[in-house]
Amino acid sequence: MIRVVIADDVQILRQGLKAILSQDPQIQVTGLAANGKEAFELCREQNPHVVLMDMRMPEFDGSWGTAAIKEAFPQIKILVLTTFDDQETVEAAIRSGADGYILKEMEDEKVIQSVKAVCAGIQVFGGGVFEGIRRQVSKAGDKKEQRLPDGLVTPRERDIMRCVARGMDNKEIASELFLAEGTVRNNLSRLLDKLKLKDRTQLAVFAVKNHLD
Repeated sequence: MIRVVIADDVQILRQGLKAILSQDPQIQVTGLAANGKEAFELCREQNPHVVLMDMRMPEFDGSWGTAAIKEAFPQIKILVLTTFDDQETVEAAIRSGADGYILKEMEDEKVIQSVKAVCAGIQVFGGGVFEGIRRQVSKAGDKKEQRLPDGLVTPRERDIMRCVARGMDNKEIASELFLAEGTVRNNLSRLLDKLKLKDRTQLAVFAVKNHLD
């Protein structure tokens, strides 16, 4: 059972998210918080697996809550769920240690799958966030043309990198490329090792810079 704490300053949204997650028998919502500090206190009391964290909350916002939870309880996964995908908000979440970042416009089933993925140690970033990464790379302008050396990655790995750059999760990639999810995971693991990258966010940036998106 995946134990989840939900942090959002709007009560109706907290209750709505609880109703969505409670549809899945593998997820149990153990606590609701109105700000980052309340989320931190619930983590100390309940030791959840995942915190679903809004970024913009009064007094103690999502950045504060994420950083505090990650410092005290590094094993707890933080999945940011917010309305905003601007560069400043995304960077604040990542700097604070968030394990994933998705938008509130996402379908119910994708929210559930994102919680499960983050709990399993897979970093999840919604498509809008990757659009922000693309814009950032473009503005930073790596004006120098970058080209992936021939033979460095296989055609299948290139296809997977393109999907990652589009913000797709493992299940979506598997469906798109007619592969098993395990095959996608193994290929991603090999890619990160081969390219000396830490996570799929870096892989997305790498794909964009090398014009694989």
